[in-house]
Amino acid sequence: MTTFTPFTLWPLLFSDTFKTSFLGILLEALPFVLLGALLSSLLRVFVPDEMISRWIPRRPLPAILFGCLLGILFPVCECGMIPLVRRLIHKGMPLYVAIVFILSGPIINPVVYGATLMAFRSHPELAYTRMGLAFVVAALIGLILYATVRKSPLRLSIRREGSEVHQADTRGGRVAAVLVHTSDEFFEMGKYLIIGCLLTAGIQTFMNQGSLSAIGERPLGSYVFMMGLSFVLSLCSTSDAFVASTFLHVFPAGSLLAFMVLGPMLDFKNSLMLLSLFKTRFALYLFFLIIATVFTGSVLASLWL
Repeated sequence: MTTFTPFTLWPLLFSDTFKTSFLGILLEALPFVLLGALLSSLLRVFVPDEMISRWIPRRPLPAILFGCLLGILFPVCECGMIPLVRRLIHKGMPLYVAIVFILSGPIINPVVYGATLMAFRSHPELAYTRMGLAFVVAALIGLILYATVRKSPLRLSIRREGSEVHQADTRGGRVAAVLVHTSDEFFEMGKYLIIGCLLTAGIQTFMNQGSLSAIGERPLGSYVFMMGLSFVLSLCSTSDAFVASTFLHVFPAGSLLAFMVLGPMLDFKNSLMLLSLFKTRFALYLFFLIIATVFTGSVLASLWL
């Protein structure tokens, strides 16, 4: 077993592996954060509050279905979800619907479906099952949150944002307001993204591949391995299917599904962003629900595959 000391860790932090991993994850994620910030700003400036409220069904089941399918209209990666959902909550979207959108949106959209189908050309059933499992997991968590959460878990500073007067809206017109709000959202989310990318690149550089492979050979170990790997790698939902396909003949199909469903719902980057949006207690509760339902659903789906 390799022992790391400050003298061995310091050169590794500036190694080509670390720098390549960090820049790769960051450059992959930044466009989607910018896209999410831009969509958030467009909603903020051009979409009236009453319109968002009017779109969302009043009853919980149709509202959850609406949240699950909203990703088809807003094909945003998980990196850009948080600023967009923040704005939707301010526009009147109920919390449980917003969470459903956060979980399902990065997976149930045409871009990700096409990428998954391309990665698993010889096994298209994995693409269909990925969409179905993401839908079921998101809907189930939405129902649980609707039944169990009564008080707003949003952080105080975010709740106050909706009542502040944004002078940018009256300075330079709507186009200028969109640019100002986009830059504000982008830099606010960007700091959490950079921290997540640093942690992810560090783990990719230092983790022991042999030990992780040995864990994957134990009963149900492949599920734990692939779910942990998806959390650590923090891949974009448009590219994670290509990584999962490399394990096609090593691990069972259910564990590949767990990798492709958990990663877009919960990884290093978006867990930090979720902690910035929600109170810690609620965020940890949400993390538990995601892990438990994805694991259970993936094991059950493997019986069908």
